[in-house]
Amino acid sequence: MWWYFCLLEDQLRCPVCLDVFSEPLMLQCGHSYCRCCVRSMTMDLLGQLQCPVCRCSVDGDSPPLNVSLARIIEASESCPTHHNPLSLYCEDERTVICGLCGSIGAHRGHKITPVSSVYSRMKVQKTSIKTLKHYFQHQKRKLEDQICKMAYNKSRITNESDVLKWVVRKEFGELRRYLEVEEAGFMQQVETSAAVLISSLQKQTDQLNQNLNRLQEAQNTLQGLSNEGHLDFIMKYGSISQELQQKEEKIFSSLNFKPGFNHNDIKLTVWRRLHRKVLPAPEPLKLDPQTAHPMLELHRGDTVVSCGALLRRLPDNPERFTYSYCVLANKGFSSGKHYWEVEVGDKPKWRLGLVKGTASRKVKLTKSPDSGVWVIGLKDSVYEAFTSPRVVLPLSAPLRRVGIFLDYNGGALTFYNSGSPDDLIFIYSFRLEVQGKVYPLLDVCWHDRGDNKHPLVLPLPPLPEPMQ
Repeated sequence: MWWYFCLLEDQLRCPVCLDVFSEPLMLQCGHSYCRCCVRSMTMDLLGQLQCPVCRCSVDGDSPPLNVSLARIIEASESCPTHHNPLSLYCEDERTVICGLCGSIGAHRGHKITPVSSVYSRMKVQKTSIKTLKHYFQHQKRKLEDQICKMAYNKSRITNESDVLKWVVRKEFGELRRYLEVEEAGFMQQVETSAAVLISSLQKQTDQLNQNLNRLQEAQNTLQGLSNEGHLDFIMKYGSISQELQQKEEKIFSSLNFKPGFNHNDIKLTVWRRLHRKVLPAPEPLKLDPQTAHPMLELHRGDTVVSCGALLRRLPDNPERFTYSYCVLANKGFSSGKHYWEVEVGDKPKWRLGLVKGTASRKVKLTKSPDSGVWVIGLKDSVYEAFTSPRVVLPLSAPLRRVGIFLDYNGGALTFYNSGSPDDLIFIYSFRLEVQGKVYPLLDVCWHDRGDNKHPLVLPLPPLPEPMQ
């Protein structure tokens, strides 16, 4: 039986595409072709086309569907396993099958329904079709919305990346300018030092050349003395002897080239200088009088604090320290990067750093990170970081000015020796795990009967340098 279906299938192929007919259309000459094949045929200006089989000119505008041929094709579709017509529908697998598939094949025992019954049922279930249409429309809108959002996201990422690339170019441009300035400074220092030494050596060389010329002249004069008379001999010989006695021979001493810096320290020196330049601009901080201990005195627009001799009568507001000799800055931080400096001068005892805004101010301030206090300080000529346990800071020189850098989001508080206007020297860094606002803290400590009366100063930030 299978050979019959194979022969029938060969007769149901389109003469143009050689595939089984798909939506067969019948021309006026009686020959049929797939709808897409008819649409691909060339028509003249009158809408006529030539049949590829019989070469007759026929109307190609709207040939009718060959219904009989379409039904034969539908009925001739066979099962690929048993080569029988697909006349049944498996309800469990939701697929069309042949009779053998349902009786002895893979669909044996499944719920089987004739194709005609299933077709009639599906045609009647208009509500189900409408539901599917609504579902597909809803899914289509969701996909379109997702595509729209992805396109917007792509555009936003492109814009953000363009902005970030501009920022990167700007930042590296500034770094290159800084490096070029530093390079020019080192080169100028080398050239100036070399020029001074070369000038000195040139002067010595000129002087020696003059002495050499005089010796040559004296030698020539001595050679001619044998022919001179007594009187000329005595005069010339005497003058040569007197000149030689007056001229003391200068011994040449080698000069060493010392440009004023060690070439091995160039990178470290430049890094320190760049560190100051790349940090945020110093914060224009002032001290908050509402937080100052009653013995503290503020001066110069609340930028200088010292420990007075008398306890002043001030309101005991919640912000004020009443035990520790502390004062806070008037500005707190809860995000970002911030840098400020404090002048300690010759003060023999002090503490500087950061404190949580929620720290208690009515009892002795416990100075440790666990209590929300991050400070370094000086006492008895020893610099310490107040951790648990405390860490002694081995500084090579006394601190006169301290730079403090807070990276709130990065979780770090770093202290620098900022006594030089050109560079920063690292002192100590705390790991910072905090939520909420934190404030710069100045602990003046007790005046110690006048020995520790020196003030702590918040210096005014320098004016920004003009861009070159």
